[in-house]
Amino acid sequence: MDEIAYRSQNVRETLVELKNTSELAVDLGYAAALYDYRGLAEEVVELEARADSLQYPAKIALMLAAKRSTDAEKLVGIVQIVEAAVRITNAAADIAAIVLNDIGLPAEVRATLPDADEVLMRATVSEDCEAVGSTLGELAFETESGVSVIAIRRGSEWNIAPDDEATIEARDVVIGSGSDAGVAAVQEVLTGRADVTEPPPRADVGALGRASELVIDLKNISELAVGLSYAAILFDDADLAAEVRELETRSDTLKSDIEALVIEAGSQVTEPSRLRGLLHLATASEVICDAAVSIADIVLRDGSVHPVFGRAIGESDELITTTIVESASGLAGATLEELELEERTGMSVMAIHRNADWILPPSGGTRLEPDDVLIARGPDDGVELLRSWSRA
Repeated sequence: MDEIAYRSQNVRETLVELKNTSELAVDLGYAAALYDYRGLAEEVVELEARADSLQYPAKIALMLAAKRSTDAEKLVGIVQIVEAAVRITNAAADIAAIVLNDIGLPAEVRATLPDADEVLMRATVSEDCEAVGSTLGELAFETESGVSVIAIRRGSEWNIAPDDEATIEARDVVIGSGSDAGVAAVQEVLTGRADVTEPPPRADVGALGRASELVIDLKNISELAVGLSYAAILFDDADLAAEVRELETRSDTLKSDIEALVIEAGSQVTEPSRLRGLLHLATASEVICDAAVSIADIVLRDGSVHPVFGRAIGESDELITTTIVESASGLAGATLEELELEERTGMSVMAIHRNADWILPPSGGTRLEPDDVLIARGPDDGVELLRSWSRA
């Protein structure tokens, strides 16, 4: 085992990186497993190594910062968050292992996965790429091709959520998301070839169609639980933390449903051994949700977290918030498409909690009802705008 030496590191910056690393690893891990994308799976392993390397110096720095018992009470919550972020990243790597270790998912399940509005891209910048030395602002991938660059890896260093000043260098690994056509265009610019993973062919596979629905639900719940747990800490919001617990309970139910499906579906697939990939994914997803709950529980048990964590999470480009649709507000009775919330506020509705049910993710045709709890992601100014619109 390699020896890990302590090195001085800014705690705030480390917390930002751990949060961003864990969220990105979950996104990439699921995409790699569901669409059999080995390149993305390899990047999750790189993210796991990065999170592991950040954990030790972060804990040492936090121990050194505790000068009295009151400091320790606040800092122990951050230690818990650090450990949970690493567990989330490790679990994402377990999901990526479905591809890397050739565990696989049944082809019949992949064949029924819904078409994604956005696809993920992994491109290694070629030596002779004309974009080398240019900034993301100069390249304008988002405005010209609709592709958002969500991370750049240069050697072992990551730049997650890079700004317009970030430059592109030869051999950089660029992770982005966008439409099929946009991703193909950007990948051709960076590598000289358009190499987009083809979606699996469509097929009618009977009962296993339910498996893909369960897997997508589990993916959405896990991603949402992670985002909400960090937001609960940032806003010291017990309601958000309670939503994380609700999601974790739902994930337990889905895991049990998937296990039952695997038992009964052995005769319905061409490669029964690949059904274990579903069990692998379900188990790792449960770990992600459990880790998210361990973050949210800091709020629910009236724990206090040092304000450095709030400042760190507040530096994220996007925030997650919840708001309740009041019956007299302009949102009640309208569809998301009619409201154009994302265009007008910058807020994307990730989920709707309605009574005991979840709508994950809502479509443009989803009609909002009084007392719906909207869970949305977007910029700081959009948060207040959405909240004001949801009130009477």
